[in-house]
Amino acid sequence: MKYVIKYVIISPVRNEAKYLPLTLNSLVQQTIRPYRWVIVNDGSSDDTGNIADKAAKQHDWIRVVHRANRGFRQAGGGVIDAFYSGYQLLESEPWDYLVKLDGDTSFEPDYFEECFARFDAEPRLGIGGGLICNRRNGVVEAESKIDPRFHVRGATKIYRAECWRAIGGLIHAPGWDTLDEVKANMLGWVTRTLEGINVIHHRPAGAAYGQWNDMVKNGLANYIAGYHPLFMFSKCIRRLVEQPYLIGSTALWFGFMKGYVKRIPQVDDRALIRYFRQQQIKRLLGRKSLWG
Repeated sequence: MKYVIKYVIISPVRNEAKYLPLTLNSLVQQTIRPYRWVIVNDGSSDDTGNIADKAAKQHDWIRVVHRANRGFRQAGGGVIDAFYSGYQLLESEPWDYLVKLDGDTSFEPDYFEECFARFDAEPRLGIGGGLICNRRNGVVEAESKIDPRFHVRGATKIYRAECWRAIGGLIHAPGWDTLDEVKANMLGWVTRTLEGINVIHHRPAGAAYGQWNDMVKNGLANYIAGYHPLFMFSKCIRRLVEQPYLIGSTALWFGFMKGYVKRIPQVDDRALIRYFRQQQIKRLLGRKSLWG
């Protein structure tokens, strides 16, 4: 690398006692160690808080924030509320990259070195992160296909400092991990999953909420993000041939319509929604768009 990378990590965690030691071990072994790792214990009822506190005593670059137990997992906004509880400790710190990292992941010792090499080679790369994979029967395979290509999974997001400041941070609602990328692209940044750099996700996506609830959550997130109804309908039709058959599409559409029925506020940025919908219409018409 041409210069010393100063990066900070925030990990909102809730009941991750089984997996947090794996994330800790991965970070301790990094060839480029983080300047600061803030673990936000979001009201865990297991041993997560004790594991985090013990790690902080062993490593001076780890900080821990404990939040009260609200009694349930709050999708989307709850995670970001916890994230910002940790961000308060870093807001005045100078850093080159900010990482939002889940506490149920593990990765190779050169993970961040490889990621930052990609950022260094592409100055307009504003948001990136490794390919989320699962290990099944000893075989590592992608958790889901990279679609859309501009998307970086919320379990591992790396924000270049200049891009972070440009997008103005994250919304406190489901859909945060799409709108950050859309706004970055609208402002001229590039966002993408860094293929060839893997992150093992030990808790499959949505496992904490249940499959139906997770898909409904995703549909609501699409509504909050301002998806064009025609694009959303097309998305649900395409999902009919993907597992879980029919149920997945039904749950997505139910979550999307739930936003209209309950008059849930969408993101308060009409220019961003307009840009996103323009890109979606271009996609439906087969024109060049965020999707390629």
